Amino acid sequence: MTDLVERLLAGDRRALSRVLTRVENGTREGRDDLRRLYPRSGRAHTVGVTGGAGSGKSSLTGALAGELRRRGQRVGVIAVDPSSPFTQGAILGDRIRMQDLVLDEGVFVRSMAGRGALGGLAPAIDDVVAVMDAFGFPYVFIETVGAGQDEVEIAGTALTTVLVNNPGTGDDIQALKAGIIEIADVLVVNKADRPGADVLVSQLRALLALAPGEGRDPPILSTVATTGEGVPALVDAIDEHRAHLERTGALGRQRRREARHQVLSTAQRILLERIRAGTSEEALAELVAQVAGRSLDPHTAAERLVGAGRADAG
Repeated sequence: MTDLVERLLAGDRRALSRVLTRVENGTREGRDDLRRLYPRSGRAHTVGVTGGAGSGKSSLTGALAGELRRRGQRVGVIAVDPSSPFTQGAILGDRIRMQDLVLDEGVFVRSMAGRGALGGLAPAIDDVVAVMDAFGFPYVFIETVGAGQDEVEIAGTALTTVLVNNPGTGDDIQALKAGIIEIADVLVVNKADRPGADVLVSQLRALLALAPGEGRDPPILSTVATTGEGVPALVDAIDEHRAHLERTGALGRQRRREARHQVLSTAQRILLERIRAGTSEEALAELVAQVAGRSLDPHTAAERLVGAGRADAG
């Protein structure tokens, strides 16, 4: 093993930061680090915290980490921020809401830019989770970008998915009735001190009653992240879900689903990188011009692009 990996496994947080940077940037050294560290992963309870923008995900994630610290647990936090579609840069402002955690040696907060990835996550999120898992954090939280109805990628990364809702956002049920609610293992009504919170809880219960009665019904909890109200009960619910997975044998199936998702998404990313590397800007511009001019349809153009990439790889 490299000295950097050895230092990481010995608990060196600076080494962890450096390895995460190499892995996130997709460097050859980062891939080598991940190859060595991956067999040491698979022990952490990975928890996805997702929901609409402004629902209080960052504050709630910070409150969850604080409660786990009071219980003597170490916590890794990955906060994904949206990127500019023009510069690919990100403010990485979620750390601002977790300032109380930054100085805690038992908590490690890593901000990541979404870099245009869909689903509220970042391209290298699974690799970053594996590294933090190998470091030895019993809990790794993944806070997504503000998600919509069909942004469900977090279910392929986390063992437990917490869907955060808040009252007073307009058409509450419209935001819940499709896609994302189906991946929730725990439903949370945050900012429960606001008017309409009880109504939203009732709406969620009615919505779950309409769902097919198979498997485990996700609990619905109320929290006020800024005061910590309801947070201990939420930690208990997260732990209960992990125990449910282990008790029913679903944990192994979940691990296999995660592995399948990771293999396919990584293969997709590698293929795209190879196609782009093997295609000149002139050739791409010509295809784009033909599609824009309606002399060529997008599917045929994409097939030509893939074919050129394969020929270059060959």
